[in-house]
Amino acid sequence: MPGLFSVEGKAVLVTGGTRGIGLMIARGFVEAGAQVIISSRKADVCAEIAEQLSDLGRCEAIPADISNAAGAARLAEQVLARVPALDVLVNNAGATWGAPLEAYPESAFDKLWAVNVKAVFQLTTALLPALRASASADDPARVINIGSIDGIRVPWMEVYAYSATKAAVHMLTRSLAHQLAPEHITVNAIAPGPFESKMMAFALDDPATRATIEHQVPLGRIGRPDDMAGAAIYLASRAGAYLTGAVIPVDGGITTHG
Repeated sequence: MPGLFSVEGKAVLVTGGTRGIGLMIARGFVEAGAQVIISSRKADVCAEIAEQLSDLGRCEAIPADISNAAGAARLAEQVLARVPALDVLVNNAGATWGAPLEAYPESAFDKLWAVNVKAVFQLTTALLPALRASASADDPARVINIGSIDGIRVPWMEVYAYSATKAAVHMLTRSLAHQLAPEHITVNAIAPGPFESKMMAFALDDPATRATIEHQVPLGRIGRPDDMAGAAIYLASRAGAYLTGAVIPVDGGITTHG
């Protein structure tokens, strides 16, 4: 069906869009013809990545720290100043923290709750006027939250705050989906498995550890950028217009282990 997976011309914001999974998604949308805004904390990195992606299509950057309500509100204001309506919001910005059980600090829970959960809620709420301006029954506005398979099953590593906050992202996704469906705004989550990212670099950069992880993936490999971009584009296109409140594992089958 022509156009079923098209995101041509859609206005898309990707937080944490300068590296890892966020960059995979941003690049995918740019290459697919969307008008993409990327955001992250470091202004110089934002500018550099936006320049690189602009060689492939339309991309601009708005640096922002969305770990607090004021930062999320400022980012929303700047997005609204650039685009009259926002078709797709990708809440990807996040953090992790690993430490042994009895040494795991309270500060990890405070930091990760702010970045991984509160920021998703605050930015989505702040951008509701822009999402409502785009939304229609035939083509809903889309919110795509990036969770994790570590929020579905017990992770291999001791990342207690990370897995707890990603499970919270999945539940928040369902709650927002229920609340916003009557306004023609869909809210779904992608739960990635192992992908090349800063969070996974400590494991994937070691050949032996990488081989162990690949062996634990039923499909036998680490995720590729097009795997992640494809899932996001599906959710943002006509093909995904009737889906809301879903948490989709993009993990090579890891969560089939139960």
